[in-house]
Amino acid sequence: MKVIKCAFAVLTSVRLIPLIALMLLSSNRNIVYTDLNRYASVYHLGLPRNWRQRILVFAHVMTWLPEFRNIFYLRTGLPGLLLSIFCRPKASLKLGHTSIGPGLFIMHGDGTQVSAIKIGENCWINQQVVIGYTNETDIPTIGNNVDIHAGAKILGKVKVGDNATIGANSVVIEDVPPDVTVMGVPAKIIWRKVVGGPGKVHTSAGAELSARDVQR
Repeated sequence: MKVIKCAFAVLTSVRLIPLIALMLLSSNRNIVYTDLNRYASVYHLGLPRNWRQRILVFAHVMTWLPEFRNIFYLRTGLPGLLLSIFCRPKASLKLGHTSIGPGLFIMHGDGTQVSAIKIGENCWINQQVVIGYTNETDIPTIGNNVDIHAGAKILGKVKVGDNATIGANSVVIEDVPPDVTVMGVPAKIIWRKVVGGPGKVHTSAGAELSARDVQR
């Protein structure tokens, strides 16, 4: 099946020629390449090592992963928007005019809306996530390496620290410190990163767990 999908992507890549040129020539191409590498890594496509491999991976993700199209058009601005007629973005995924660091990965993306002051590097966002306003001006700031799981809501002028994980269907209305996982409505810390010695973490209630038992 993987071989068939790759072959189909190559056969249909003629329509992607203007977008391939935009990828290679864009002033933000290094950020685009980082995004592309993230998708290639998650979907086990192999990291591209030269421009030919990069074009093949680009053709694959643009053909089969519409969430990447939205990210690509965000990175490339007006030229990307104009050329999006060749490969339509995912209609139910809305990425506002937000500063987003390289390495963004969106899984599925159905019903997801993102409006933030800033989103850091290497963030992961799932479907039915809302990052947005509580009034006309107040929107979140998201740090680096943040995972936001399905159905989560991050609302208002809150800050989510680096390496935080937002659990599925959680509602974040207060600041989230770095290196924690939060869950619930409203979201509360359920565990923190390593404290008190190598290989140990503890929950907010103080119970220690082996590091291998804690899944990010």
